[in-house]
Amino acid sequence: MPGRVAPAAHGSAAHGSGAHETGTAGTGAGAVPPPPGSSTAARWALPPGDPAAAGAHAPRPPQALWRRLAAPAGAIAAVAAAFAYVATVDPNEPGHYPACPLLRYTGIYCPGCGGLRSAHAFVHGDLGTALGANAVAVAGYGVFFVLWALWTVRAARAPATGPAASWRISVPPVLWWLTGASVLVFSVVRNLPLGSALAP
Repeated sequence: MPGRVAPAAHGSAAHGSGAHETGTAGTGAGAVPPPPGSSTAARWALPPGDPAAAGAHAPRPPQALWRRLAAPAGAIAAVAAAFAYVATVDPNEPGHYPACPLLRYTGIYCPGCGGLRSAHAFVHGDLGTALGANAVAVAGYGVFFVLWALWTVRAARAPATGPAASWRISVPPVLWWLTGASVLVFSVVRNLPLGSALAP
């Protein structure tokens, strides 16, 4: 029956062609990768379920100014609340704050000893007393304010659709090492007779 064999062969060829087309365009286990450099090849390399794999390239939604300033505002609000509490509750009066355990058990001043008294004097405008209680703490207040100001200005001027990392402040690791070394030297010197002026 030759008349019946030809349709079957034609159907098999059509089926094979369809399978080949499906395999070329699909992303299944038996699919054929697209040519390198094409847009389809870029989506091919993405994991399944990724929106970009389906061709979704939605731009980052605009970020309102108040959202960009929320983090700097929250940081300064927390610091201001802490200073307000220390300004109200005098650390020079015993019983308001816990004692430094290192000073209590060893008699050695740690880098933070005198920090609360320094903050109390600083808020009340007595810079000399603040430096005498803890000079490193006073320097820290200034550094924090400068970094916070830069952070706020960058957040305010950043484009609404730009990445968040473009307006954040990053401190190089070398500055962290220098800060740690300075605090260590301060801790040692304030416990020596020649550095008694740095002791609280």
